[in-house]
Amino acid sequence: EDGGGGGGLELCSYYEEYEKKGAEAVLPPGVYTLDDLKTFGQGKNWCPYFLARHMISYANVIVYNYQYMLDPKVSALVSRELERECVVVFDEAHNIDNVCIEALSVNLRQQTLDNATRGINRLRTKIDEAKQTDAQRLADEYNRLVRGLAQQGAIPQGQEWLSNPALPQDILQEAVPGNIRRAEHFMAFLRRFVEHLKVRLNVQQFESENPTSFLDKLKDATQIDAKSLRFCYDRLQSLMKTLEIVDMDDYYGLQLVADFGTLVGTYARGFAIIIEPYDERLPSVPDPVIQLSCLDSSLAVRPVFDKFQSVVITSGTLSPIDLYPKILNFHPVVIQSLNMSLSRDCICPVILTKGSDQMPVSSAFEMRNDP
Repeated sequence: EDGGGGGGLELCSYYEEYEKKGAEAVLPPGVYTLDDLKTFGQGKNWCPYFLARHMISYANVIVYNYQYMLDPKVSALVSRELERECVVVFDEAHNIDNVCIEALSVNLRQQTLDNATRGINRLRTKIDEAKQTDAQRLADEYNRLVRGLAQQGAIPQGQEWLSNPALPQDILQEAVPGNIRRAEHFMAFLRRFVEHLKVRLNVQQFESENPTSFLDKLKDATQIDAKSLRFCYDRLQSLMKTLEIVDMDDYYGLQLVADFGTLVGTYARGFAIIIEPYDERLPSVPDPVIQLSCLDSSLAVRPVFDKFQSVVITSGTLSPIDLYPKILNFHPVVIQSLNMSLSRDCICPVILTKGSDQMPVSSAFEMRNDP
């Protein structure tokens, strides 16, 4: 609805009411499920999502998905206010290495790149409109970029934006390169990058290479260097804030491309670029994909160990228990394995290997999204 005074801009009444209350928007003490939060939000006319975000700083116990702690795009937004003295418990952590790898991996398909191209065209149109109606906004942004994004705090973290996909200690703290400071130059930069990815996607057989090799081919073909790519995410974020973009879903493909560029430009080790022409389960159906695959699960969990003084990793199936300190690259203070005892005889389990359609049935992490 139109919240008034917004020049016709569509506003969310729940968020506006929550914003008016500011620090006074708090939950009474208690334990809240998602439904409880929605009910409370409807009663107060407050946004339950931002209320929950706000209450993280006051809560004694917070239960949420691994990604809120391990994925740098999300953790910097949601978990950054947590104190060093907090005790972090990863329960059911037998798949924690897979979650860490997934948090720093990006997949690009033809549909993603087509969406990114449409996003570039939309942004180019909005840039042209801004030049005609409010050119000073773009000029101010350019001046901020000259001084340096991170140093000047030119991009305050917005409520709706994910954070940089790179780990906090690896984000460059300097001015954006001159070749992508102007909005129109950055659009040309992204277009060249997306077109190069489309060319690389057109393969007939499996390819694998390290980030250094990928960047060498990219520079030979497009003159795009690693340093410019490292700023890809922050530069896109700055531009979309300057243009006041609100329909973020229309730019999902472009944001994935920016994530891919930032990560491949930042990390020379611990990653691989894998290009597959089809899914191995359906080799007759062309479905090419470029995967920036993280090979080192310790990269994502390292900031957690660095920030918090007490981290507990536990699971009923954490076996072999000595393997996890090695793959996550940490030195545990205590390792304890507890024997399981049952008070009564249990029903013997039935193990299914195939479903009624004779397709394999598995609880493997990498197959969890299969129908």
